Amino acid sequence: LAKSQFVYTLRAAEGGGPYIVSFSQSLREEKAMISDETLCWGTEKSCIREIFEYGLRRKAELGEDKVFDFSLGNPSVPAPPEVRAAILRALDDPTVHGYTVAPGRVSLREKIAGELNGRCGSRLGPEDIYVTCGAAAALASAMKGLTRPGEEVVALAPYFPEYAVFARGAGARFLSCPLRSADLQLDPAALEGVLTEKTAVVLVNSPNNPSGAVLNAESLGTLAEVMERAERRFGHPIYLVSDEPYRELVYEGATAESPLRYYDDTIVCYSWSKSLSLPGERVGYFAVSDRAAGRREIYASMAGAARAYGYVNPPSLMQRVAEDCVGLAPDLEAYRKNRAALCEALDAAGFSYIRPDGAFYLFIRSPEPDAKAFSLRAREHGLLLVPSDDFGVGGFVRAAYCVAPEVIERAGPAFAALAGEYGIT
Repeated sequence: LAKSQFVYTLRAAEGGGPYIVSFSQSLREEKAMISDETLCWGTEKSCIREIFEYGLRRKAELGEDKVFDFSLGNPSVPAPPEVRAAILRALDDPTVHGYTVAPGRVSLREKIAGELNGRCGSRLGPEDIYVTCGAAAALASAMKGLTRPGEEVVALAPYFPEYAVFARGAGARFLSCPLRSADLQLDPAALEGVLTEKTAVVLVNSPNNPSGAVLNAESLGTLAEVMERAERRFGHPIYLVSDEPYRELVYEGATAESPLRYYDDTIVCYSWSKSLSLPGERVGYFAVSDRAAGRREIYASMAGAARAYGYVNPPSLMQRVAEDCVGLAPDLEAYRKNRAALCEALDAAGFSYIRPDGAFYLFIRSPEPDAKAFSLRAREHGLLLVPSDDFGVGGFVRAAYCVAPEVIERAGPAFAALAGEYGIT
């Protein structure tokens, strides 16, 4: 069979059965000149989405009370009332739906700069801020603007799977560096070992998706020291891109500091999706440190990448809303209660996990080496948990606890039954 005529799919059957090979007519015609790589990205579902869609089917078959879906990080807490008020105020202006300048409203960028300066001790101005369609657009613009083809992007693992797509889409090579498995703090020796003369970017996400871990001040300080030594050793900048959409979602005893305070060559990428429960509205920004060498060229290169991708003039209405809500603290009580309830259920069942200090995710240790097999076994009990392999590490499953409280309450017996199959007490 000619490659240009068919797409071949090889997947493992559920439950660890024999492999299944399926053939489907390709969208490619003989004369169609398209990218095999982007075709793969466009046709291959993420593990998270596959499990979520499986859950929708099972709920239709069995009833919602029989399926405990911890797959998707979709905020369950309503947007704060200030968001609604800001929308209504903005709608009173007949020009609200018109274009803004490409980097976003100057008044919004001034507020963002002021908030970052107050929190991080920086001296940013609106000219250092570029408003984007969410953190994804900021990250993709960073990968394209900060790398040249063949250079390397290193993500601290576990990491959000789309990082690899953003890096490879820019023509860069994507690598990962594991955090310490015991507590998910920085392993400096591991990072030293992965940085090379081709390293252009290190990606960090704290509070972390998928684990909820928060890098402490010691880890951030050491991260800066390791990267500064690497810059001197290789004779060129290595940019630290900090993905911070969960920074307001931290719990007692934890502080989510930004690397912007520690490392000169830092770029912050942010979204209001999680703090304001606005994931579908797609508004965020990138900020280039005022201490970065060549900060104007860095900003211009990332702005040029945003232009090339079509990431200009994000939704005008949501820019107005963001401007009114910069620095607004979310109500964390619902997530705090859910975290406590899920930890209680896991403790009762005997599972081991890394207690999360932020975000709304929890990393459960798999009782068998194959986390995917454990995830499939959990499905048999209605528990939808995402295996950690797609996050760059093995041996865990992710549970997103941004769900209705009754989901966690009903899931307790299912966790106990699953633990019983593994002889956990």
